[in-house]
Amino acid sequence: MAFRFIHTADIHLDSPLRSLAMRNQSLAEVVGDASRQAFVSIIDLCLAERVDALVIAGDLYDGEQTSMKTARFLASQMTRLHQAGIRVLKIRGNHDAMSRISKQLVFPDTVTIFGGRPQSVLLKSGGLDVMFHGLSFANPKAPESLLPKYAPAAEGAANVGIMHTSLAGSPGHDVYAPCNVAELHAHGFDYWALGHIHVRKVHPGTRMVVMPGMPQGRDINEAGEKSVTLVTIRDDHSVEIGERPTSVAQFERAVVDLNGATEWSEVVGRIRSALEDIRASVRSRHVVARLGLTGASPLSWAIIRDRDLLLAEAEQAAEQMGETWIEKLELGLSQPRTETPEGVMDPILELAESMRTDIRSEAFRAEARALILKTIADLPPDARDFAGSDEAARELFLDSVLASGADLVVARLKAGGSQ
Repeated sequence: MAFRFIHTADIHLDSPLRSLAMRNQSLAEVVGDASRQAFVSIIDLCLAERVDALVIAGDLYDGEQTSMKTARFLASQMTRLHQAGIRVLKIRGNHDAMSRISKQLVFPDTVTIFGGRPQSVLLKSGGLDVMFHGLSFANPKAPESLLPKYAPAAEGAANVGIMHTSLAGSPGHDVYAPCNVAELHAHGFDYWALGHIHVRKVHPGTRMVVMPGMPQGRDINEAGEKSVTLVTIRDDHSVEIGERPTSVAQFERAVVDLNGATEWSEVVGRIRSALEDIRASVRSRHVVARLGLTGASPLSWAIIRDRDLLLAEAEQAAEQMGETWIEKLELGLSQPRTETPEGVMDPILELAESMRTDIRSEAFRAEARALILKTIADLPPDARDFAGSDEAARELFLDSVLASGADLVVARLKAGGSQ
C-alpha cells in the first residue's frame, strides 16, 4: 500500500503589494487574494486526491503577520484537513520565523509544526512506515547548514526530510541554511521536501530531492504556472512524483512585434492577438500580462506620447476576454530609417541627443536623484521601494526615468498633433 502526500512551500500568505496596488486597485485585489485562493486549491487537491499528508516546507507566512483574519482563514483550512484525517507536517522558514501570529495559532492535533530542534514523526499507511524528519528556523537568519542536525535514516521505514534551504545559492535569494545537493542525496533519506527557492526544480541523483517552487506567483518576476508536487511512496520505498497546478493568477511576459505598423488600430489589433494567444495557453483562472512592444514603426513617437491611451485600449481588450489583465506596457520601439539630405540634421533629433548628453551629467543626475529620495521619504513605508530597495536598484531606476523622460519630450515634438 502506498503513502501519498502533497509537498509545497513558500506560500507567503497575504504578501503585501506595492507598485501594483498604486496603479490598479482592481488588479491588486485579484493578486492580493491569490495566495489565499492558491492555498485553498492546495487543500482542495489534498481532499480530492485523498492523500495521507500535506507537507509545508517553510514560509507559509510572509513576515510579521498580526492579522486575526489570517488566523481564522488558516484555522478553517486546517480543520478541513483534520476532518478528512489528513496530517499536516510543517517547518518554519525564514519568513515564518519573523511571524508573530505563527507562534500564537492553535491547530488541531493532526498538525505537526517542527521546532527549532530536530524532530522525527512516524506516520503509517497500511503496512508502510514513513518517518518525517524536520527542523524549523529558530531565527530569521540561518547562515550555517542544518543538514548535520538531521537524524540518520530510520531503518525499515521510508524516510522524508523537510528542509528550508537556499542550497548552494540562487539569484534573487539570500543564503539560508546552505547545503550541497550531493550531501542531501548521500544522507540516506528517500525524499527531500525542500523550500525557499521559488522556482520548481527536481535535483537528479540517487535519491529524490525536490524544490517545489511556490504555488502562486506575486509579480512579473515570478511568472509562469505555479504548482505543488504530489508524492507517492510505494511499499518498496520507491518514489514517484507528479506536478499539480495551483496558481490562481498567472503572470506572463509577451512580445508584441509592431514592425511596419502604420495605423493605431493595427497596433491595438496586434496587442489583442498577443493577449488571445496568452489567454489560450494559460490554465490559471487569471492572466496578468506584461507586454513588450518592439519593432520599427512610424507610430513609435505617437505610441510613446500616448502610452496611457494605448494602455487603456489594451486593458479594454483584456477585459473583454475575461479575467485577463495588463500589468505593464514596456516600449522598445524604433523609428523606421528615413533618408535626409546630406549634412542636414533633424533639429528634434539633434535636441534629443543634446538632452541625452545632459542627463548623463552628474549635476543633472544629482538633482533628479534628490527628487526621487524626497518622493520616497514622503510615501508610506509599504510604497517606498517603487524605485528599488537599495542604491544600485535606485540608480537603474534613475537611468530608466531619465531616458524615458527624454523620449517623451521628443515624442511630443515629433508626433505633433497626429495620432
